[in-house]
Amino acid sequence: MAGLSSFHLPFSRFAKAALPLSGGISVCKWGTPRSASATRWYAKSSSISPAESSHSSLERYKDLQRYFNRRIRATYRRFSDIPDNSLVYGLHHVYCVEGDRIYRMDRRQSKFEPEPEQVLCLGQCSTGENQRHQKEEMKEKEEEWTIQRVRLSPQEKHLAATLKNIHREEPRCVVVRLREEASACSLDLPQTILTLDKVFTFEWATDTVLFYTTQEGLRCSRVFRLDLTSNGSRITPVYEDTQADTFVEVALSRDKHMLTINCNSKTSSEVWFIDVTMPSLQPILVQPRQPDLLYHVEHWRGWLVILANTSPGQEYQVLKAPLSEPSMMSWVPLYVPDPGSAVRDLEVAGDHCVLTTRVTTGELVLTVVPLAQPKQTYSIQLPSWACTAATKRPDVANIHRVLEFLLSSPVHPPVPYHLYPKDGFLLLGTEEEGTPPEDLSGSKYFTTRLEAHGQDDTLVPVTLFHAVPVACLREAPLLVHVYGSYGRDLNMDFCPERRLLLEQGWALAYCHIRGGGERGLSWHKQARMGGKQKGVADLLACLYYLFSLGVSSPLLTALTACSAGAVPVGALCNTHPHLMRAVTLQAPFLDVLGTMEDPGLPLTVEEREEWGDPLADPQHRLNITSYCPLHNITPQLYPSVLLTAYRGDARVPLSGIVKYTEKLNKAIQTHFSTHPGSECEPRPNVVLNIQPGADHFGPEDFGLMLEEMALQLAFLYTELGLQPPRHPRKRKR
Repeated sequence: MAGLSSFHLPFSRFAKAALPLSGGISVCKWGTPRSASATRWYAKSSSISPAESSHSSLERYKDLQRYFNRRIRATYRRFSDIPDNSLVYGLHHVYCVEGDRIYRMDRRQSKFEPEPEQVLCLGQCSTGENQRHQKEEMKEKEEEWTIQRVRLSPQEKHLAATLKNIHREEPRCVVVRLREEASACSLDLPQTILTLDKVFTFEWATDTVLFYTTQEGLRCSRVFRLDLTSNGSRITPVYEDTQADTFVEVALSRDKHMLTINCNSKTSSEVWFIDVTMPSLQPILVQPRQPDLLYHVEHWRGWLVILANTSPGQEYQVLKAPLSEPSMMSWVPLYVPDPGSAVRDLEVAGDHCVLTTRVTTGELVLTVVPLAQPKQTYSIQLPSWACTAATKRPDVANIHRVLEFLLSSPVHPPVPYHLYPKDGFLLLGTEEEGTPPEDLSGSKYFTTRLEAHGQDDTLVPVTLFHAVPVACLREAPLLVHVYGSYGRDLNMDFCPERRLLLEQGWALAYCHIRGGGERGLSWHKQARMGGKQKGVADLLACLYYLFSLGVSSPLLTALTACSAGAVPVGALCNTHPHLMRAVTLQAPFLDVLGTMEDPGLPLTVEEREEWGDPLADPQHRLNITSYCPLHNITPQLYPSVLLTAYRGDARVPLSGIVKYTEKLNKAIQTHFSTHPGSECEPRPNVVLNIQPGADHFGPEDFGLMLEEMALQLAFLYTELGLQPPRHPRKRKR
């Protein structure tokens, strides 16, 4: 099962798809580049309009960008050996991704170092009927494909992997027949037997049956079954959801006994389960969809373990039901979290349900519920600096014995822990990886959890990272992070570039405004649709509170956000531009009104539960108009803004970002032309950086990712008037 921040939550325009943290394989962003052959390119096309062209405005940052590229690359190199969740364990082998290939090593060869065996090479992917065409296409675009996720069949007979192309949203899935033993013949490679287009989630039910969903546009609504037979393969439809606001995915339980079809909108759920130990493999409905009911299921010894928002406050609680009677009438409560706590993750390890819960202080706690004796529930406090807990996909031998996970924060690299639920032991490190070195742990930095008083007396959590005591932060530059939509937590994964800023004396503030999920489902409900202004007010309260504590000042403050996080940032720039000096926005959603008025755009219909429907409801239109960043720009002195957009982004229309840039530049020009004496004020710079590619979440290529990060740091240092950090001098011998 997976963390609730990405665990069977509905797909949205601005958040990565709902995939189990423990169920996929992804190359660590601070590790090896995804494709060694990937080329670097920049948005210098002469075909774009003058409003899109930003070459001249980018030139002022080029020298500093090259400098920061070297510094960031060196920082990533320092953290290249930290643990991640990228390994996949089979019965006899362990699988890993290296660039554009998948390798495996035989775990049974413990007496000597096993020789890696190549399992998949992207350049050799092909299909049966269109083998030549597909092979040529993959060869031509080999550098543009990356491996996303890997799934093994139960007995390691087959492997399936999804591939992502930078020019399209829909992934491709390849199915590989594996050899039982490594062959001495180099030509005897594992055989790619099938290629499936537009596959999103997928799981093996048996060694010859694969269930998968297909992505059409930005939606997944259909489930298919692939049967591998001696004569070839057969594909049959299994399920289709006709509701426009629903996203469908498949997932496998931790014990691998149950496969689920999860159909989620933002306000309701419907789950079907398949008992993979039964030959029929027929889906069985758990509970029919009903308004405002969200639930997710796991498996334990013939029982369903259910996480549902059926507690008195409509927050999540743990229940169980027999497989023979799965409907809501049979749900029996096992555990109700304390008021103010928010469940972020659920795992079933052996005979225990393990919840990762964020308590009212903002810290993470493990709650262990013995499923046979729930009254003996106990809690384990995690380190105070921990902001995220990512569960590792279990080794076959550890499915029942131990729960392994990585704790991290934006400035603390992942640290491995393993929990023995039966004994209540939480141990640092693992037998294989050992204890992480102290110099990488980040223990010398401060993690301070604060609460800002909002305008309606709501307490808004703020997580502050700093290298010196708060009392010494008056002259420190401050970078403020914000999101606040879809009930999703603000991303607090480890970022080496954020660690670099902390080492150079910056303070980093993460504002957990309403609209996100940091304080449960109600935290989201308060700031969706007509409540969106509450998130903007929360951000304003956080800034005032930080300044009142003596943390930095407006002239040294920058805000950063991506996707829907640009809405509260852009709204605040319109109402209180004097509170910040610079803003960086990645794939920003800035034209809320124009987008929600166009039902022909991808996901507009699905997003009405989040933003409202301005076409059908005049009040919704007034609400959106009151905060929409694009429609509230006025002539005044704005902060400098760096906008990074992607030409093929299907989630955020590029036209809205271009309109915003043009209108903002015009407003700034009007301000300076109509206010005598304004020439003494520093003129803000508005930079639009358009990149090729269709990925809303940024480049997959490691080199391109570094270029974007380096440009952001160069922009921040330039616009805040900071001197770039110096390299530490090497001591002479």
